[in-house]
Amino acid sequence: MRRAFVIVSALLLVSFVLQFAFAAVGAFTKPAGDGAYVLHSVTGMAVIPALTLLTTLFAVLAKAPGRLIGLAALSLGLVVVQGLIAMLANAFTDAAGASTPVGLTVAALHALNGIVVVHVVVSVFRAAQRLAGAAGVSGFRGESA
Repeated sequence: MRRAFVIVSALLLVSFVLQFAFAAVGAFTKPAGDGAYVLHSVTGMAVIPALTLLTTLFAVLAKAPGRLIGLAALSLGLVVVQGLIAMLANAFTDAAGASTPVGLTVAALHALNGIVVVHVVVSVFRAAQRLAGAAGVSGFRGESA
């Protein structure tokens, strides 16, 4: 289970790297049509939530320390908040569907929360590596404690 915990947390981290790239693709697509953020949306609404749930589940099954299970659960909670921030930002548009200053400010929180959740996921991944290394399970190169 500890090896699976390392693998799923690594996949989660990779999905976040891709998520930032997909956000950039959407931001720099000209002209920006409805499909500009489709990869970002699919990854953020399906792939990342599933992987954060699996990461939390594997942390429990790997009998990780409570703090590590809490960190994994925190990443899941932050992903939920991420979706709520995106919905709230989209709600603050004018009658024509254009962005408003309030909506853009809320959207900035979406980006900041994304940075925070990545830091949490990096911590989970590193701790999963150490946990697996302590059990003599290697699959990824662990850090020295």
